[in-house]
Amino acid sequence: MKKLFLNLFTAVIILSAASCNNNQKKSQTTDSTQTHAGIVELDEASFESTIEGKKVGLYTLKNKNNMSVSITNYGGRIISIVVPNKEGGFTDVSLGYDKLEEYAKTGDGFFGALIGRYGNRIGKSMFVLDGKTYQLEANDGNNSLHGGVNGFYAKVWDVDQVTENAITLTYLSQDGEAGYPGNLKTKVVYSLEDDNSLKIVYEATTDKNTVVNLTNHAYFNLNGEGDSTILDHELTIQADKITPVNETLIPTGELMDVAGTPFDFNKPTLIGERIDQDNQQLKYGKGYDHNWVLKKEKGLQTVASVYAPKTGIQMDVITEEPGLQFYSGNFLTGKEHNAKGKKAYPLRSAFCLETQHFPDSPNHPDFPSTELKPGETYKTTTVYKFSVK
Repeated sequence: MKKLFLNLFTAVIILSAASCNNNQKKSQTTDSTQTHAGIVELDEASFESTIEGKKVGLYTLKNKNNMSVSITNYGGRIISIVVPNKEGGFTDVSLGYDKLEEYAKTGDGFFGALIGRYGNRIGKSMFVLDGKTYQLEANDGNNSLHGGVNGFYAKVWDVDQVTENAITLTYLSQDGEAGYPGNLKTKVVYSLEDDNSLKIVYEATTDKNTVVNLTNHAYFNLNGEGDSTILDHELTIQADKITPVNETLIPTGELMDVAGTPFDFNKPTLIGERIDQDNQQLKYGKGYDHNWVLKKEKGLQTVASVYAPKTGIQMDVITEEPGLQFYSGNFLTGKEHNAKGKKAYPLRSAFCLETQHFPDSPNHPDFPSTELKPGETYKTTTVYKFSVK
């Protein structure tokens, strides 16, 4: 999403080169240079390191259609998503860096990261559970964003298994980490399907009552990462309401009808068509940075679609989650990002569609609950499916 912030935890990380397990399948080593299609090939060595005694590497999944997804276990981050385009070539639609050290710097914007324990914001960095107040890490003014300064995006995940088309990552978040209660065992499986879907399955268990809201923070541009805008993309979101926010982007607790507003994407609409309208919610977010209340039943359902006429690439979002955060890259400036191929990512050059429970749910009893208790298993699936029109 979101406001770039000083990540004190990652600022002190010392990156030192180390070999990853030879039995684990990783991407082929190439030079970090632009190909004829404008895709930056990733250098495996640029992601090999040891952080706090744990090995970090780069892992590339492939399917029978030559689609590929590259992931690092530092933050469980998606580094690239290379998909077919209408010209018969391939396009990297995921923003990011081509060197691990860039992700460990301050203010990286959560590019491609697994987010936890709580995706999105918690107001005033606190919540009450079972009569006890839990104080979280503030990293977005007075609010806690994406788990605070000690979130999952800055952790080295254990690589439990790697195959040609899937990777299983696990992480144990200790009781009290970032202020959250309970030892939380988390497992995330990325799998690249032969229908050009990237499937993400999240699981978690706890030994103490806690709150959990996991997601992925991939930034997309279906024209190709490094393209200057996403305002020419057509967006559809199956939702009649949003959770409106205050000036600090914390939900008010109300539900707002989208009909007749710039937030109605029930029919395909250009992202840029109404983004600068005189609307207080747009002013608060400096564009779109809101949670849509999805029209859906239980189980997996297609809830959103994005289409880029320039490349012919369409991305469908399929999820079990009740909410979807649409963020239009309002805090990208092009100044901070030494991105893939030494590109810069300017204002509104990417969008995020983060499947989730609602922001600040622990402080809004009427919102879908994010509580997880011992003996229960948090499990949810989201799929990003790519096709060509």
